[in-house]
Amino acid sequence: MQRTLIKNTINTIDEKVRICGWVHTKRDHGKITFIDLRDRSGKLQLVAYQKMSELHNEDVVEVIGTVKKRNERSINPNLPLGTVELDVESYKVLASAGPLPFDISKEQLDLELPTLLDHRALTLRHPMIQAIFKVQAEIIDGFREFMKNNEFMEFQAPSIVPAFAEGGAEVFEVSYFQYKTYLTQSPQLYKQIAMSAFERVFSVNKIFRAEPSVTSRHLTEIVSLDAEMGFIESWEDVRDVSEECVKHIFERLSRTCAEELKMFNATIPVTVEKTPTISLTEAQEKIYQSTGRDVRGEKDLNPEDERDLCEIVFKETGSELVFVYGYPTMKKPFYVYPQPDNPEFNEGIDLLCRGVEWLSGGRRINDYQQLIDHVEKWNMDPSKIRMFLEAFSYGVPPEGGFAFGAERITKQILGLSNIREATMFPRDMERVDFRLSSIQESSNE
Repeated sequence: MQRTLIKNTINTIDEKVRICGWVHTKRDHGKITFIDLRDRSGKLQLVAYQKMSELHNEDVVEVIGTVKKRNERSINPNLPLGTVELDVESYKVLASAGPLPFDISKEQLDLELPTLLDHRALTLRHPMIQAIFKVQAEIIDGFREFMKNNEFMEFQAPSIVPAFAEGGAEVFEVSYFQYKTYLTQSPQLYKQIAMSAFERVFSVNKIFRAEPSVTSRHLTEIVSLDAEMGFIESWEDVRDVSEECVKHIFERLSRTCAEELKMFNATIPVTVEKTPTISLTEAQEKIYQSTGRDVRGEKDLNPEDERDLCEIVFKETGSELVFVYGYPTMKKPFYVYPQPDNPEFNEGIDLLCRGVEWLSGGRRINDYQQLIDHVEKWNMDPSKIRMFLEAFSYGVPPEGGFAFGAERITKQILGLSNIREATMFPRDMERVDFRLSSIQESSNE
């Protein structure tokens, strides 16, 4: 008999079916046992008048039985399949579960973050944890969908690179045969090369940041959603496309993840027809006027600035999104385009939402000689980015692009307290699957 997914049993009333899944909960009432069985599509109540009381939570079973309507007193209107149940005729244990370190069947996992991550192989089975990554999958799919609908071509950038695009020293060095290379901080240079051939490109890439930081908003390994496009008129074109993209993602989440959002009492960020756009200088002045904190003249917004600015803009405009542009040129990577009338500031942009930066992007330098001048000014080795410079020596149109962080978007939309919750297998200074301190302790025993 072919397997029936649990979600489809609603269409098979009074029919015999074969379902498979995990024992989510068990309620033993002596002569009768009730079991909630879970598969990838949902949960269904089983009614057994035989010895299913021997089963344990998370045992994997195959069950054959007849789908029945529940009587009116036992209908659960809060469940998608709360009007039906399965009368069990036979079952087979496919795999037995060992003793669980905690009760996975609770509606919410009341666990400290380290415990949640230490037992990731088990906690990933919990419906609320699964909901996080269903939302994240839809964010990534929404990004891809928007890009393809707008004639961007997907490509895959390498993770091992001869130089780092963002500057600074926060990179992981890799021993590559007898050579020194690095894990990429960004696919930036490669997406610009690809753009010079295909005009519109995007990628979904893992990137790596060796930031000596353990905060609720930083990770070592990140999923970056990158796009680059040629023949732009100004940085405003980049802003407009990124705005359309994020609104498309919001629309998709509203349509595909209503149940998952409800589980977290989460809402889609409020947008307006045209997202507010202000310069860094204006943003700092708003913060000063509203809070009295004087950050005017600082080179960037710190986390407190981002939170304050989002609150100010929301009160003024009703938008939970705000673009900030015009950062000091020397504080950004060498490829960011300086403002022609004020080259001390560039045409870079950030998108903030709910107090956190979601996106960074802007217009790039497309003139070969200007790039060479910046490479010298930034004290870079041109031989390390030879392929990148070669592309621009053969002619590249005015261009720009942007990048989102998939985990940050997930965290902010769902209201998670720590970005590690939005990462299926987080990497940071203290963890590579396991807490590194526990690995070290084990090796010293």
